[in-house]
Amino acid sequence: MKQPWRELVLPLSADTIAGLKAGDKLMLSGTIYAARDAAHKRFIEALDRGERLPVDLGDSLIYYMGPTPTRPGDVIGSCGPTTSARMDKYTPRLIVEGLRLMMGKGNRSPEVVAAIREYGAVYLVTLGGAGALLSARVKSAEILAYPELEAEAVLKMEIERFPVIVAIDGQGNDLFKTGPEQYRKA
Repeated sequence: MKQPWRELVLPLSADTIAGLKAGDKLMLSGTIYAARDAAHKRFIEALDRGERLPVDLGDSLIYYMGPTPTRPGDVIGSCGPTTSARMDKYTPRLIVEGLRLMMGKGNRSPEVVAAIREYGAVYLVTLGGAGALLSARVKSAEILAYPELEAEAVLKMEIERFPVIVAIDGQGNDLFKTGPEQYRKA
């Protein structure tokens, strides 16, 4: 039986996050934050100095995304996911600091999967190569921090019915491993 898409509104409660399972299909609405490599580096530097981050990691979903330029009249340019592995050297520390939801594309390192499992975080994936379609799900976008980073600045975005799949759940179940195994057994 095909699993239906589940509608959820951000921020998610700890119980909701804990109940997510690898393979769950979700339509998310609410506030998310876009941040890529350069912003993640700044996050770690700020934490090392004992400074507060521009986002509350515990209540935030961090989307690994860099938008293309916005055309006049549009909210945002194409906004597809970027390769999550580029954030892997920063992610375990951010998970320790409270990050529970992250989204991008592609698999994660064993260190990130271990941190996800240890702290009950969840990694979501969305449609790579479909940035123009995903931009229609973004209702507002504004630069929140590090504007000098331009396309890598931290953005605050309001999304509506943004399609995602749980790739790695809080128990460490990894769709990038279990998915291919299911097809080999078929």
